Amino acid sequence: MERREYFGTSGIRGRVGETVTADLALAVGRALAADADTVVVGRDPRASGGFLADALAAGVAECGGDVVDIGPAATPTVARSVAWQDADAGVSVTASHNPPEYNGLKLWQPSGQAFDTPKQDAVVERLVAEEFPLAGWDDAGRRREWGEARRRHRDAITDAVDVDPADAPSVVVDVGNGAGGVSVDALTELGCDVETLNAQPDGRFPGRPSEPTAENCASLCDLVASSDADLGIAHDGDADRMMAVTGDGDFVSGDALLAIFAASIADAGDRVAAPVDTSLMVADALDDVGADLVRTRVGDVYVAERAADPDVVFGGEPSGAWIFPGETRCPDGPLAAAKLAALVADEPLAERVAALDPYPIRRGSYEVPDKTATMERIRERVLDGGDDVDTLDGVRVDLGDAWYLVRASGTEPIVRVTAEARDEARADDVFADAEALVADAADAADIAD
Repeated sequence: MERREYFGTSGIRGRVGETVTADLALAVGRALAADADTVVVGRDPRASGGFLADALAAGVAECGGDVVDIGPAATPTVARSVAWQDADAGVSVTASHNPPEYNGLKLWQPSGQAFDTPKQDAVVERLVAEEFPLAGWDDAGRRREWGEARRRHRDAITDAVDVDPADAPSVVVDVGNGAGGVSVDALTELGCDVETLNAQPDGRFPGRPSEPTAENCASLCDLVASSDADLGIAHDGDADRMMAVTGDGDFVSGDALLAIFAASIADAGDRVAAPVDTSLMVADALDDVGADLVRTRVGDVYVAERAADPDVVFGGEPSGAWIFPGETRCPDGPLAAAKLAALVADEPLAERVAALDPYPIRRGSYEVPDKTATMERIRERVLDGGDDVDTLDGVRVDLGDAWYLVRASGTEPIVRVTAEARDEARADDVFADAEALVADAADAADIAD
């Protein structure tokens, strides 16, 4: 079995009882113990999280590793706790923004960075071989609880963020029934007036779907607009993502947030890491401060890998994953919330958004008979066309005043198309050309079969 059949763009994830089982968690725990003497384990509020965490911990202990159990916790709390506990690895039992019938396992290094490709490969090799060095009866690992992880995370955030209490904004935090309560702790400690929405942890996510999209955050937008709040914050189930709402109640796009964070952090000569589907507005914002955008594959693990470079000062994904490598290499939604609050204390978020130059972007998904063959034909045709082509993740074509990206889904027989330009007509034309390219390549692949 290949790595991609276990690991997606953000750990191991799938439906409970189908892809994600106690047997899988047990095996992953055994595989981790081959290289890790101590493993930190935490979980989001999903009902399946308890038995999956227990199974994983049993696998670690069965192979002689010790387990530090921090219980229900945000994923960035788990990731940071690896170093705080002098552990060798961490596991967050979570499916992040997915629906409640899903769960998964995110694996973390002491740096706070997710397991990179070599580390994932090592785990998969052991899972496939099913050869685990089981400990003897007197050499099994121990499991202990550590109840200070959330407080330690709060303190790390407040140490990293400076807000004058006199200017601290009023904030509504939509926890999304997830594990992001540490945002409330940190913002309150920083002097913000905080009101919560969907703050009761509940893995069924009754308040709203876990993913913090504009549609799912309608209640947050309404509450902020009808109150005196200066800012709205929304998290997903494990709080590795953070999205925001202006004081007027307008949802802010991920590209706009990425541009705002990047421009506020980067100086001349610095670089910011972001995936290949990031908007032109981010590159424009960085141009204004003399910084550069370096593109990565889609997935926060790839952004984090690039954020390890010494001249990369920030990394982010428009989906809401924000990485501040000076503090940690994990996407830390609560840290991002506090940093955004500090920016809003100086200038309202609506004004920061208004200063950006948004561009029209088009997106579409197309079912194809053979996505691999289709992408191969697209790659061949585009590379023969003489344009500026990047095949890091799918096929991205830079046309100067526009770009388009064609990527195959990792889990479905679908090819996705994204196109952006500096005016509406050009965006429509480029998107139509990219659609035609996909249709022609899919037909050719079908005929070849």
